[in-house]
Amino acid sequence: MDFRTTLKEKFGLDTVDYHYNLSKEELFSEAIANDRGRIRADGPDDEPKAYATKLGVNGPLVYYTDPSCTGRPVQDTFAVAWPEIEGDIWWKKDFKKFDPKHFGPLLERVVAHLNEKKARLYVEDVYCGWDPAYAMPYRFVGEYATHAMFAKNMFAHGVEGVDNEEDKRWTLINVPSFHCDPERDGTLSKRAVIMDVKNKIGLVLGRADYCGVNKKTMFTVMNYVLPGMGELSMHSSANVGKRGDGAVLFGLSGTGKTTLSADPDRELIGDDEHAWTKDGVSNFEGGCYAKLIDLDKEAEPIIAAALSMPGTIIENVPPLPGKPLEETDPQELDLTDGSITENTRFSYPLECNPNVADGARGPHPETIIFLTADAFGVLPPVSVLDSEQAMYHFVSGFTAKLAGTEVGVTEPQAAFSACFGAPFMSRPPSVYAELLAKKMKQHNARCILLNTGWSGGVYGVGKRISIKHTRALLNAALEGQLDEDKVDYQTHPIFNLRVPTSCPDVPAEILNPRDTWEDKAAYDAQAEKLRQMFRDNYEAKGLGELGIPAVM
Repeated sequence: MDFRTTLKEKFGLDTVDYHYNLSKEELFSEAIANDRGRIRADGPDDEPKAYATKLGVNGPLVYYTDPSCTGRPVQDTFAVAWPEIEGDIWWKKDFKKFDPKHFGPLLERVVAHLNEKKARLYVEDVYCGWDPAYAMPYRFVGEYATHAMFAKNMFAHGVEGVDNEEDKRWTLINVPSFHCDPERDGTLSKRAVIMDVKNKIGLVLGRADYCGVNKKTMFTVMNYVLPGMGELSMHSSANVGKRGDGAVLFGLSGTGKTTLSADPDRELIGDDEHAWTKDGVSNFEGGCYAKLIDLDKEAEPIIAAALSMPGTIIENVPPLPGKPLEETDPQELDLTDGSITENTRFSYPLECNPNVADGARGPHPETIIFLTADAFGVLPPVSVLDSEQAMYHFVSGFTAKLAGTEVGVTEPQAAFSACFGAPFMSRPPSVYAELLAKKMKQHNARCILLNTGWSGGVYGVGKRISIKHTRALLNAALEGQLDEDKVDYQTHPIFNLRVPTSCPDVPAEILNPRDTWEDKAAYDAQAEKLRQMFRDNYEAKGLGELGIPAVM
């Protein structure tokens, strides 16, 4: 059925001006000509939002969001609480219930708004997922050409073998010009991101024009759909070695998930969102959405090179003082400038990476890596987890915020995010933990806790574990050199973790973190403090009630 007929029959859109599956070059020009909105807190609602650099259409599109939405609007993110699915969803402060009685009338008002203004709408038909066994046809419908270009970058194209496409299709309608009325519409503010899982509809309304909303909304959807099929969705990176050995790396921001998965000796499957199904690991995405703030171009040469490539999108990096963007080479942009937001971003297609696995798919992983950046300086650089410990650390999802990174943060602070991505996990964390444990057992996968944080003292006193040593520890784990039959272990007396006593190319004295501290009593006190944080999180989140064993 023609997309126009489908959108008319399903939603009532009938007087709008469609622009369907345009090329990136066409979307580039459309964005500069037509994307209008607020880009300054005190600015008007009709300023240009998209700009060319000195490279023109042969370089990146530079885009600015509404200043109130430089990241996902988590306080305004909802799912429609239909009675038949209400008990399956993990409701929380960043994924709230939306009253079903409000959703239908709100959708009708949005459609009437678009019809009345005869809106110029950009439509992209893509897929969420490369494996046809689960790939979700995804139709983006929105007012901004930039968002359509982002969807073209970030999702899969031409996935063959997906059956019943029209029945499976999700439609996301993104309307920045529609401002909600909380009293009338049942929202909490004038903007909203709402998922209707039952009817496969997403709404993005008002000042919610951060590009990542169009990606993470679908990731949240997939985190509901895949477990319902008995398969595991993962907030992770993944790659595969030369002997066909797969690896999955879980980790929160700043732990090294993207950096460590980019390995010249291993093919990249993807850097952020994956499924582990009966057929192996596959990427949900067709692109990467990298942070740009303080980018080290020597350490991240792929991203650095892609900054000058056509069809990419630079988001919220400020122009240089006194120099128009159209006169600026993208390599000149100041990537340390966080004056708009610390969350500056860059969207580029997977093919910008020189070493991508065929079809963004790989085998069942031999190794599961949990990454943490312990700024308390007390976790071992590497630990080998048994199945119960794997479930515990997976649902804990620990890392640490550094002193000085936020106002009022004067010492390291523990951050716990279940499944290493709690805001996007639409089912209870135990659902994903049980699936992970089942698949690890079925495929005999080892599980490693890799600490990319500090040693010899807390942040500010000790030193960060060198990337050279972290790489060596990771490589040893991937090659099975830390398996029980290859190395001796000691059990950490506070964290109950199995710590190898040796590792190739790594000094033995750094493997036991206590040995790196001059003041052993201070180490013990700090380690016990962190252990108590784990225990407090376990109690506060009710993890025991979910069947997660208390291993610490």
